[in-house]
Amino acid sequence: MHANGGRKMKIQPFEEYTQKYEKWFDTNRFAYESELEAVRIMLPKQGKGVEIGVGSGKFAVPLEVKFGLDPSPKMRALAEKRGIEVKEGIAEKLPYKTEMFDYALMVTTLCFLDDIHIAFKEIHRILNSGGFFINGFIDKESELGKFYQKHKQESDFYKVAKFYSVDEVVGVLKKENFENFEFVQTIFQDLSDVSTTEPIESGHGRGSFVVIKAKKSGEKK
Repeated sequence: MHANGGRKMKIQPFEEYTQKYEKWFDTNRFAYESELEAVRIMLPKQGKGVEIGVGSGKFAVPLEVKFGLDPSPKMRALAEKRGIEVKEGIAEKLPYKTEMFDYALMVTTLCFLDDIHIAFKEIHRILNSGGFFINGFIDKESELGKFYQKHKQESDFYKVAKFYSVDEVVGVLKKENFENFEFVQTIFQDLSDVSTTEPIESGHGRGSFVVIKAKKSGEKK
């Protein structure tokens, strides 16, 4: 698949099903709130942050992340309306200066990346020395991850997605000079059964939604 063609395919659902995307957060309010809280626990309390794949700002706004990046015009427009300073772009070619941010956030964007090695390298570049990369995603090996993979072709959003396990993500983070990994997890049952906010536990392996916090290492491996 040609990179640009692939990118258009990945952006297209967010352009075409914008309202459906927004509605997910209402329909799955408790799952969303659980994910939000898991990310909040890992986020630095201060510093300049950017969300890569900011979407419509559903995480950046409540988490007070002021800057965002997204390839979808409709998503950017919504995020801008919600007060985020948004740039057009992709994770593999970030339109930001080197060592510009104290932390970078990514939430359920991982599965839409063209190349996670290049994306993580770019995130490393834009972070200040000792900066943090916080990445929330659906674990490929979890029940929800397995369900999404099995039903990919039926989904408006996940047709072109590629899911990763926690070990795969950590492997790439290490290769791209990140260290000091911390993990939290949430969503311990089917989304349809989530009727209140889910607990948040440290570690990974049980929850479908995992957040990894990693520190930028100065050492070149």
